[in-house]
Amino acid sequence: MSKHKVVVAMSGGVDSSVTAALLKEEGYEVVGITMQIWPKGGVERFGGCCGLEAIEDAKRVANRLGIPHYILDLREDFQKKVIANFCEEYQKGRTPNPCIRCNQYIKFDALLKKAKNVGADYIATGHYARIEYDEGQKKYLLKRGIDRKKDQSYVLYTMSRQQLKHTLMPLGNYTKEKVKQIARKLDLPVASRPESQEICFIPDDDYPNFLQKYLPEAAKPGPIVNKEGEVVGRHQGIIFYTIGQRRGIGIAAKEPLYVIAIDQESNSVIVGRREDGYSDELIAKDTNFIGTENANGRIRAEVKIRYSHKPAWATIIPLRKGKVKVKFDRPQWAITPGQAVVFYDGDTVLGGGTISAYRRST
Repeated sequence: MSKHKVVVAMSGGVDSSVTAALLKEEGYEVVGITMQIWPKGGVERFGGCCGLEAIEDAKRVANRLGIPHYILDLREDFQKKVIANFCEEYQKGRTPNPCIRCNQYIKFDALLKKAKNVGADYIATGHYARIEYDEGQKKYLLKRGIDRKKDQSYVLYTMSRQQLKHTLMPLGNYTKEKVKQIARKLDLPVASRPESQEICFIPDDDYPNFLQKYLPEAAKPGPIVNKEGEVVGRHQGIIFYTIGQRRGIGIAAKEPLYVIAIDQESNSVIVGRREDGYSDELIAKDTNFIGTENANGRIRAEVKIRYSHKPAWATIIPLRKGKVKVKFDRPQWAITPGQAVVFYDGDTVLGGGTISAYRRST
């Protein structure tokens, strides 16, 4: 007898395919949906997921599992909420994380609404994170996946408690290697498919070419200056730079130079030595707290400032209008506006926000 109906976001990859297989094995009534998100008016080669090849792979997996599969056209939403925002942020000298926006507005908003419309109790994704109900606190919590190398809780901090309640993430309790073993054991058609590391809407991971195509007017040459304000070179547009960048600066120097700041107002790229790129304080906006009831008071937490960052201890101080100040115990390298800052209590995600400003250490 079926337990509940669940819509699985199937990208055509190993993770979402195994997710669908595991849930069917548990007795769920599983429906596979692949989100169509490539631009209208022409099919570009999408990377990672949701392109034409991914749809075909997802269909083959669904047939193998004996579950229905559908395509959901979310191109307009994806263009407005993810691609347009990505371009706008780079134009402002920031470095966005489009995967977080996709999770926030596409997977756990548009897809969840569609799932409810077709009578599903849950949606499910192949994320390596755990959703658990805490009896003591009487609420659902988002936690790190047990495979720390693959943990994706960082990109899920925008989820609401209501979304957590209606979402399943079975891979959070597995290692990546175990998931591959399951795919091979079940003889899934995508068992040997390589994992994509690129952003889905940027072919060949070529950021400069993508940004130049979508933001031709934003590629304005300007000065490269050192931290004393002296002009030491020229750049072809701030959209081609990010804080912490070393390669491609194009300046001969006695020691390696890094981008330590980007100033949109003066259209300047500021460079310095590696030690000049450390900061001990940041401001985050658009915060979302899901794992604590103490959002209005000071919080001690481990903090990540990018996906691959080793968590660092800091104090989170609430400000007005959904902003917080984060003061690190020790300076952190390359704090980058536009990226997410996420707060942890052990394995539990307390919340997070978008980095809007930082203070360079003196």
